[in-house]
Amino acid sequence: MEDIQQTSIFRRPLWFSLFALTAAVLWGWAYPLIKLGFAEFHISRDMTAGKMLFAGIRFFLSGAIILAIAGGRRLDFRLREKGQWWYIILFALLNTTFHYAFFYFGLSNSAGSRAAILNSLGVFVVVILACFLFKSDRFTVRKALGCIIGIGGILALNLGGEESGRFTLMGDGMIVLNALCSAAASLMTRGLSRRVDVFVGTGYSLAIGGALLIVPGLLLGGTLPVVTLWGCVILACLVVISTTGFTLYNKLLSCNPVGKVAIYNSLIPVVGAVTSCLCLSEPFYWKYVLSGSLAALGIYLINKDKS
Repeated sequence: MEDIQQTSIFRRPLWFSLFALTAAVLWGWAYPLIKLGFAEFHISRDMTAGKMLFAGIRFFLSGAIILAIAGGRRLDFRLREKGQWWYIILFALLNTTFHYAFFYFGLSNSAGSRAAILNSLGVFVVVILACFLFKSDRFTVRKALGCIIGIGGILALNLGGEESGRFTLMGDGMIVLNALCSAAASLMTRGLSRRVDVFVGTGYSLAIGGALLIVPGLLLGGTLPVVTLWGCVILACLVVISTTGFTLYNKLLSCNPVGKVAIYNSLIPVVGAVTSCLCLSEPFYWKYVLSGSLAALGIYLINKDKS
């Protein structure tokens, strides 16, 4: 059995790097695609319900696809025990509903390049909180240095004058809340794996979380004002990003050390910032290079300590 695991394609260095890089690049591309989707569907900044509907459709479809791929896999019988379903629902709320509600609201009020870098805050929150919650995670000097450097990169976003972008509550503030929800969901993943197959649990969290965005979105009168073929293509791309990204990333986590996989997340803010400037014609500021580099260095130092 051990030999089979050792020869798994997800453990082979070349394929491991390719899959991890693919997941990181896909998630980085989500930043400009969401803003392009808002524009194509004519979802304006003040259309909160429309944003919820747009996000809900994306994640519900993604979750449904993952569950369809899972095929005959079923929820573990331990879910039938009292209170276990509440854990799945809470995970769905943090991992999908609240997480992406904050993300979509924040991204519509902030530059995609800024949001991509600011969102890396969640990585450092996970590292710090894990040291208090799990005995296997010790807070070391290297981790402390990585957090200081990484957070310094986030603070570097606010260097410069008004024209280079300032912190806003409805923009950057929402992205920070999104990062905190993502961090909380990451810390809950260990508990999820003890209750259900992580792949199936991910599918349920996306499907349930997406539904919990669709329902209130519709009740609040949310619509997609203009539906075009190109808009549907953009939405389909976002569904593929979620489905492929979560599938590859969770599979890699199940076969390899967490730190070895997570180090590739340092590429997400870099890809997000660059693609936002290229696709959205957003102004490029050199502080993005400084901030992205410091965030990537901080994540690298932290994950090197784990490997």
